[in-house]
Amino acid sequence: MSATTTTFILLGLILLGFILIVNAVKIVPQRTAIIVERLGKYKATYTAGFQIIIPFIDKVRYRHTLKEQAMDVAPQVCITKDNIAVEVDGILYLQVLDPMKASYGIDNYKFASIQIAQTTMRSVIGRLELDKTFEEREAINNAIVEAVDKASEPWGVKVTRYEVKNISPPQSIRDAMEKQMRAEREKRAIIAESEGTKQAKINVAEGEKQELIKKSEGEMQKRINEAAGRASEIEQIARATANGLRAIAQAISEENGLNAVNLRIAEQYLSEFGKLAKQNNTIILPSNLTDVAGIIATATSVFNEVKDKQKK
Repeated sequence: MSATTTTFILLGLILLGFILIVNAVKIVPQRTAIIVERLGKYKATYTAGFQIIIPFIDKVRYRHTLKEQAMDVAPQVCITKDNIAVEVDGILYLQVLDPMKASYGIDNYKFASIQIAQTTMRSVIGRLELDKTFEEREAINNAIVEAVDKASEPWGVKVTRYEVKNISPPQSIRDAMEKQMRAEREKRAIIAESEGTKQAKINVAEGEKQELIKKSEGEMQKRINEAAGRASEIEQIARATANGLRAIAQAISEENGLNAVNLRIAEQYLSEFGKLAKQNNTIILPSNLTDVAGIIATATSVFNEVKDKQKK
């Protein structure tokens, strides 16, 4: 055998060994699982790390990611309970828990999960009226998650959540809804304005009422104060008059008190008589107007009677 032939055989053996090593050694990334079959039959599930298989006998048939996956659910037309066609789409989140079941339990778990999500969505939307579909998003999401999760359990897949992205009614329905919302906003604005006017009038009326009450209370207090003042004035005058009369009576009972009283009467009589000449009034005078002594005597007799009564 020549040297050239030996060299070719050696290179072939080296190349064959390299191919066997490459096919025997498998590096599995983190959060990834591979399904290995031996002669067409399931052998094992290998996870992250360095793995060795038998070349040409063992074969990597399936590769799955163990991370949570987000899959877009295409828009579809759903008929609501009040016979309105709406277009609904969403996002489905799921995760492979058992790679073997995900490989052999179903041909394509992603496609199957999306189909179940769509059929469940049509069923849930069909039980709701159009107005409720916008309010019941959480209920729609929970119903779809429950249905898909129950169906995907034999596939080794766990549905974590579902989110409705858009609910799009026809353009005519959107126009009608816009008009309804505009009318509702105008209605609320009118109600709010009327409530404000009503409250303003109530406040004005309440203010006027309080003003009248305060005025009446002030007037009442004023009259009470005036009455109290007049009563006090009358009382003071009466007390002063009583004190004056008491002082006169005491002065009469003293020595020469009567003479002093007679003199005082005479002075006042002459003073008042002198004023008559200064006035234009027409008056009727007694016939004994100039009889001062007689008048004084009359007053003196009155004082004497009072004095006698006081002594008795």
